[in-house]
Amino acid sequence: MRQPWFSSPGDAGERLRAAGYLADAATATTTFLTGALEKPLLLEGPAGVGKTELAKAVARACGADLVRLQCYEGLDEARALYEWNYKKQLLRIQAAGGDQDWSSTHDDIFDEEFLLTRPLLSAIRREEPTVLLIDEVDKTDVEVEGLLLEVLSDFQVTIPELGTITATRRPFVVLTSNATRELSEAVKRRCLYLHLDYPDLEREREIVMGQVPEVDEAVARQVVEAVGRLRDLDLKKAPSIAETIDWARTLVALEIGQLDEDAVAATLGVVLKHASDLDKAVRELKSHRRNR
Repeated sequence: MRQPWFSSPGDAGERLRAAGYLADAATATTTFLTGALEKPLLLEGPAGVGKTELAKAVARACGADLVRLQCYEGLDEARALYEWNYKKQLLRIQAAGGDQDWSSTHDDIFDEEFLLTRPLLSAIRREEPTVLLIDEVDKTDVEVEGLLLEVLSDFQVTIPELGTITATRRPFVVLTSNATRELSEAVKRRCLYLHLDYPDLEREREIVMGQVPEVDEAVARQVVEAVGRLRDLDLKKAPSIAETIDWARTLVALEIGQLDEDAVAATLGVVLKHASDLDKAVRELKSHRRNR
């Protein structure tokens, strides 16, 4: 009998924490159910709240390999599922010359030797514990969702020349979405759902302290409070949790023990990456200090 991914929600929470991911009760419960029910998990929420990191943490916690399909506009079957190595097939045809009939040549070149597996097929075929991360699925065209349905429904892939390949060991599947477009109901029906948002100040401070244990607790609190105010602004790109952690690491590296005006001016580029966002942030943080 195969080892389950997690034995309980509590086990999921503890092992994710040990893998460097601080999960709340809802996240731990849904992560446990994803493995127990062998259903894909759809994680939705703004960029930078830890959706991708959760999949990585599951892989670390369970000693599984991570197979990642990074989605983008224009992604097609050849990049997501499989394609044939046409150059190698052509060389085989040329090498055979006229000694074979077409039927024999066809069977010869549409063989495993000439198959180039992409992330979806690779995850389906693996016998080892595997986490399949389908990242930013909302960036793909609607047509790609149809490609996912066979995989997410029955964990199988049909290759006309070879037949249907069914998973011998179902991967732990995580789909992430920044909600830039609505996903189809057909895809959603096949998934468990979890919405991740930015953590509250105390939870984010705990995350920062866990990831940057050398940072002073008072500085960590100043950082998360400043990031919280920045997220309330109308920015092109709100700071992610990873950028909060980077800011704390920057202050440690520079041996800065107080997030004052000079420290903000020197290091804000670690958190914000647009000139207009930097201008708004400087005005907001100055205003906040004047009003304290």
